[in-house]
Amino acid sequence: MSNVRKILVSGPDIATSAVHLAEEAGYELIYTPAYADAATLVELVRRHDPVGIVSRAGTLGALPIAAGRSLQVISKHGAGVDNIDVQAATRSGVQVIRATGSNAVSVAEHAVTLAMVAVKRLRSLDITLRQGKWEKMGFVGRELAGMRVGLVGAGAIAQSAAQLFRGLGLSVAAYDPFADASVFKASKMDKFADLESMLQKSDIISLHCPLTPDTRNLLNDRTIAMLPRGSYIINTARGGLVDELALLKAIDDGQIAGAGLDVFETEPLENDHPLFAASELIVTPHIGASTAEAMERVGKDAVQGIIDLVEERAIAADRIVNKIDQHV
Repeated sequence: MSNVRKILVSGPDIATSAVHLAEEAGYELIYTPAYADAATLVELVRRHDPVGIVSRAGTLGALPIAAGRSLQVISKHGAGVDNIDVQAATRSGVQVIRATGSNAVSVAEHAVTLAMVAVKRLRSLDITLRQGKWEKMGFVGRELAGMRVGLVGAGAIAQSAAQLFRGLGLSVAAYDPFADASVFKASKMDKFADLESMLQKSDIISLHCPLTPDTRNLLNDRTIAMLPRGSYIINTARGGLVDELALLKAIDDGQIAGAGLDVFETEPLENDHPLFAASELIVTPHIGASTAEAMERVGKDAVQGIIDLVEERAIAADRIVNKIDQHV
């Protein structure tokens, strides 16, 4: 067993099909605790000397990356790589890849579900009914049909969400300065040239873009104020895209009628986090992609990507995150 190549999974498990894929190819999977800290990761990398790491939960920083003597590939279990120190990987000659599109349907379904729950005020109605309050006579809701949804980002998840929103009768627009015009046409999304214009004309904003220095706190006091009063915010992308305190303030003063968040600035959330006090806010623990179907696809793609690169087989260009010097 000492000569078996190893893949470290930053989390306690991975889909069974991914396990079988690795084993059949002659690789051994090693697991970490959930949200392992840097010291734990460094110790496991030094002990097992993996050729690849599947990045699932938590942060993969410079120290564990540098500790990998045989490390060749970091494969994101999903699409967003903001939890990986890509620059450190590049300096160490480690290729970073992602599983693009594998979880698009699941995350899109979750985004649309959060929007429906928020607009229909299901959380607060459930709470008050359990408290013995029958609010039928005083309740006036809204139809989603006819509402305007603006998608920030036009990638695979946004395209799937657009299809679902249209099926519910909403008009769909998107803002993505990096997407080709053909994407908007094929997905039947109206294109906005700037974010501010789309915010002003959207009843629901759903975020589907990566977290970068330019997109951090994309929704803040200033941009949230551009939305029509009584609108909704949905975030299934990355927590840092939304200024959480600004969102709470906007909910409190009625600028935002409701919101649904699956991702947060700091994960996991602390038990006393102020977000929990907002009755018109639906929160879920970053599980938009955690369906059996998506986990199978993403797990297999993540592991297969490592195997392919270690064995010098080409992978799709859109999965490559960084450019490295092959002679490092």
